[in-house]
Amino acid sequence: MVGGAGLAWWRLRPHEVQAGAEQALWAQTFDTPEGARLAMGVFAGKPLLLNFWATWCPPCVDELPLLNTFYRENKANGWQVVGLAIDQPSSVRKFLARLPLDFPVGLAGLGGSELGRSLGNLTGGLPFTVVFSGEGRVLHRKMGQVTQEDLQKWAAMR
Repeated sequence: MVGGAGLAWWRLRPHEVQAGAEQALWAQTFDTPEGARLAMGVFAGKPLLLNFWATWCPPCVDELPLLNTFYRENKANGWQVVGLAIDQPSSVRKFLARLPLDFPVGLAGLGGSELGRSLGNLTGGLPFTVVFSGEGRVLHRKMGQVTQEDLQKWAAMR
């Protein structure tokens, strides 16, 4: 039983960030559901909460309102939030028509899965959240649903 728990912990914990992954993130550009381009470089220089999610992922859908509230309450303090949807563009558009978000969303598709892997999400599980400092360094990563306590802790880190 302990072996199984250890294996589950190993599989579900974020692994090391690949060399160059942080720098590569800032060079990425994604389409938005509205048809515009979302250049990650514009988010450099301020703290960023980057959330990988999908419409078919119940914990992802559950945490989006919490992330939206975090964004609204903390953007004046310099915090940024970006959601990268690992999903079909049409599904994301339909979802956002029902639940609009105040923060930017990029359509990351399979490329988003690769980006997540480079940031330590080797299993490709969702949701996956990465918190970056204003200097562009990874401060924290979380596999699974974000809680209010996580957000409070991260907001204090800056």
